[in-house]
Amino acid sequence: VQVEESGGGLVQAGGSLRLSCVVSGVTYEDYVIGWFRQAPGKERETVSCISSHDASTHYRDSVKGRFTISRDNAKNTVYLQMNSLKPEDTAVYYCAASLGGPLFKPETYDYWGQGTQVTVSS
Repeated sequence: VQVEESGGGLVQAGGSLRLSCVVSGVTYEDYVIGWFRQAPGKERETVSCISSHDASTHYRDSVKGRFTISRDNAKNTVYLQMNSLKPEDTAVYYCAASLGGPLFKPETYDYWGQGTQVTVSS
């Protein structure tokens, strides 16, 4: 199983980035996909997740209205569109896949990518 993130970078506050996550080696359509982030000295936190068959979406409060998660099952890819970025969004962003369970708990997720750095300057 491979989970690979891309799309991170350096952006000024108020800017946008789109992260991509490609999952291979599993029946992709069966998996919930989540985005997480971890800033230096802080615990990993759940940012957003998208369910498998009904594609329902969930967001942490601090990113609601700014971030949008979507999935393209034909490409085994999940996207996280991040708009109106703030310095406090700076973190390593991880993508992970789960067959089910409490969606906002990182321990639910079985397969993880290596992460992509997002840095938002003020």
